[in-house]
This record gives sequence, C-alpha cells and structure tokens, in this order.
Amino acid sequence: MSPASLPLIAVLNGPNMNMLGLRQPRLYGTATLDDLEALCAETAEQLGLAIDFRQTNGEGELISWVQECRGRAAGIVINPAGYTTTSVALMDALLATGLPVIEVHMTNPYRREDFRQHSLVSKAAVGVICGLGINGYRLALTAMADLLEAPEE
Repeated sequence: MSPASLPLIAVLNGPNMNMLGLRQPRLYGTATLDDLEALCAETAEQLGLAIDFRQTNGEGELISWVQECRGRAAGIVINPAGYTTTSVALMDALLATGLPVIEVHMTNPYRREDFRQHSLVSKAAVGVICGLGINGYRLALTAMADLLEAPEE
C-alpha cells in the first residue's frame, strides 16, 4: 500500500508536551517529543497506518486540528495534557468528528493530584491509556489499528 492509501491517524499532543525530556523527568522520563514522534512513526509503519503527529500549546489550535480530522483521518490518538480536565470545547470537537478517539497520558493521573483525576476528554474516547510513559502511544496506535480492523456491529 502506498502511504497515501494507508488509514491516517492523527496523533495530537497538548500543552507542555514540547518540554518532554526537560520537564519533570522523574514523572515524564527523559524521552523528547522528537523521540515520541519517532516511536509513533515506527509503530504506525509496523501497523500499516499513516500518522499526522502534532503538538501545540494552544487550545484553539488543538480544537481546529481535531475538527480537521473529520473526513480526513480514520482515528485520533490524543494526549490533551492540561486541557484534559478543563476543555469542554475540546471534548465537543472530539465528539463531533464521529471518529474513534484514544486518550493517552504518560503519567497515571489517578496517582497524582485530585484535580487531574477527572477527564472531560474521556467522554469522547473509546479508551484511555495512562501511566506507561511514551509506550502508551505504541499501545494506543495498536489499539486503534485493531479498532479499524474490527467489523462494525
């Protein structure tokens, strides 16, 4: 299959993900955003997927990217980061796509502060993967490939 004919998965990352490798390495590890993108690209290739990997610190830009996925992508893997618990607009945009969404978090929010333990984005997600560092993205892409292969019920 040519890359243009592969199912496209948007891998979207929210605020401060550009600081991976520098920001709280005890929590987030030492891998950088470039390392994460390489892991996602390698995983996607193995699974027969194409990815569009992006990161932004802006809520409006993230929402616009989600909206662009409708009619363009087969699914969304998203780490909404700080917008997880605050953005009704992001949740609404994800729901409006009609696409399968998998939410990813590098840390386990249930082992952190109380305010991190309620995700608005989860209302739009088929599944949530958390606490496994960058390997959570590998699992999310694998799960997305499985979802796309499953017959519709």
